[in-house]
Parts: sequence; structure tokens; C-alpha cells
Amino acid sequence: MHGYTLISSMLFQRLRDLREDRDLRQEDVAEILGISQTVYSRYERGFQTIPVVHLLKLADFYQVALDDLVGREFSPPAGGG
Repeated sequence: MHGYTLISSMLFQRLRDLREDRDLRQEDVAEILGISQTVYSRYERGFQTIPVVHLLKLADFYQVALDDLVGREFSPPAGGG
């Protein structure tokens, strides 16, 4: 479970960094997702679960892989497979 917490905290920071790097306001990103600024703010602060459809829209908008957006690094299981 600890790994998911780390991914979550990385996601929240990544969302903010991507938005700020493009000089966007929370309102701008919220409009792209079709939600209110309040809901988007809750996403960035980790107070509300982000639906997968919104994660996909964000990854497409920022032109990053979903794994990169959420801070996930894939490691194949030990022992091959």
C-alpha cells in the first residue's frame, strides 16, 4: 500500500508542476476536464480521487504518458515471466 501513497503524492505535485510550467490557472485545466475549479483544486491537493477518464485527458493534454503523469516506474517481476 505504501507504493500507492508515494505515487499519489507524486501525482499531485506533478499535476501542479505541469500546470504551472504552462502558465495555466486551475480554472483553465478544470475547463478542459469539464469540471469546476473547486473540484480540480481538490484533485491537486489530494482531497478527491481523480477518475481515470480525467487522468487520461490530462495525460493527453500535457502530452505525457499516463505512467509519467502518475509517477509510476514499471519494473518487471523478479524471475522473468
